[in-house]
Amino acid sequence: MNMDTKIKPEKSRDNDAEPKTNSLSGPPPTTPLNKTKLTTGTVQGPLIKKDKRHSSSRFNITKNRELEMLPVLKDASPAEREDLFIQKLRQCCVLFDFASDPLSDLKWKEVKRAALHEMVEFVTQQKGVITDAIYPEAVNMFAVNLFRTLPPSSNPNGAEFDPEEDEPTLEAAWPHLQLVYELFLRVLEAPDFQPSIAKRYIDNKFVLNLLDLFDSEDPRERDLLKTTLHRIYGKFLGLRAFIRKQINNVFYRFIYETEHHNGIAELLEILGSIINGFALPLKEEHKVFLLRVLMPLHKVKSLSVYHPQLAYCVVQFLEKDPSLTQPVIRSLLKYWPKTHSPKEVMFLNELEEILDVIEPAEFQKVMIPLFKQLSKCCQKMPPTYCRSCFQAYTGIRKAIGTKLYTV
Repeated sequence: MNMDTKIKPEKSRDNDAEPKTNSLSGPPPTTPLNKTKLTTGTVQGPLIKKDKRHSSSRFNITKNRELEMLPVLKDASPAEREDLFIQKLRQCCVLFDFASDPLSDLKWKEVKRAALHEMVEFVTQQKGVITDAIYPEAVNMFAVNLFRTLPPSSNPNGAEFDPEEDEPTLEAAWPHLQLVYELFLRVLEAPDFQPSIAKRYIDNKFVLNLLDLFDSEDPRERDLLKTTLHRIYGKFLGLRAFIRKQINNVFYRFIYETEHHNGIAELLEILGSIINGFALPLKEEHKVFLLRVLMPLHKVKSLSVYHPQLAYCVVQFLEKDPSLTQPVIRSLLKYWPKTHSPKEVMFLNELEEILDVIEPAEFQKVMIPLFKQLSKCCQKMPPTYCRSCFQAYTGIRKAIGTKLYTV
C-alpha cells in the first residue's frame, strides 16, 4: 500500500506552530530516498564501498508465534467490532524473525500482515473506530513493534552516502513495520481521533523513543517517521515545545559529539514546516535556535546530505524577521570553508537564496564583509568548479544589483 508521506501544512492552533503556505519559497525540499546523486559542486567525502544488504533491528522475538486467523472486521456486528479490533491489535504485538531465519513462520507472518492491512483499510473507511478502549491497545501495539534497538551502523565513520557506490541498509522486518507505521498514521488522522485521550499514552517518553528511530539507515522508515512526528506535533499542543527541544538536542549531539546521524535531513524538513508557521514577533528561543543550532550545522563535513533543507530553514527565518540578516550572514562567513571548493559552491547557492529575500537596509550592513569573501572566492576557485561557481555568481550578482540600486 502506498501512502503520501509528504509533510502537509495543518491549521495553526497556537503561536508556534503549524506551517503556512509560503508563496516565495514553497514547501520544504523533500528528502530523497536515496539522497541526491553527488555531482560537481557538492561535497564529496571519502567513499566507502558497502554491499547491498538487509539488516534487522534487535527485536525481542515472541516465543509463541502461532496466530489464529480472526474474523473479518467488516463482517462483525457493530457490538463486536471493538473487541475484535482489540484482539487484532494484540495479535499484532507478536514479533517475528526476519533476519536470521526469514523463511520461518511464513504462515503466521502472513496472518499478522493481513490483520495489519485490514485494520489500515478499516480505520480509513469507517467512522467511530477509535473508541476510548482502543487508544491504550493501539499505542502499545505501535510501541512494541516500532521501538527497538537499531542495528549497528554500516557507516560508523560518517562518510557520505553515494547511491552509485553504496546501498542503503534496509530493515528486514519492513513488510510488517511499514503497515504498523501506516496504521499509526491512519489512527492519528482519523476524524474521531481525540488528542485529549491519546495524550495519556503518547507522551514525552513516546516522543523520545520515536526520535531515536530517526537514526535508522532505512530511508523508507525515516520518510514515514518524518510524517508521523509532524502529525504528532500538529495534534498535541502540549508536546510541541518538548519536541523542538529534543530535536535541538539531537542536533547538538550531531554537531559537537558524533557528526553522524542518518535523520538530520528529515528532522530539518519537519522544522522547515514548523518555522513557516511561527507567529510574529519571533520568540527569543527561536532566534537562539537559528544562531546556535542551525548555523553551526554548516560546519559539519556531511553538509551536502542535508544542505537544501538547512538553507530552507534559514531563509524562512529571514523572511519572518529581516533583522536577523546581519548575524546570519556573519555566521555564514564565519563557517565559510577555507579550502573545500565544492562546499563553497553550496555556500554560494545558499547566499543567493538569502540575498533574494533580505531587505536593502539589511544588505547595506553586511555588504562590505560579503564583497570581501566573494572576492576571495573569485581568486581561488579552481577550474573544475567554474561552471557551478559561475551559475551561483550570476544569481548573486542579480540579487546584489537589485539591493545596490535600492540602496
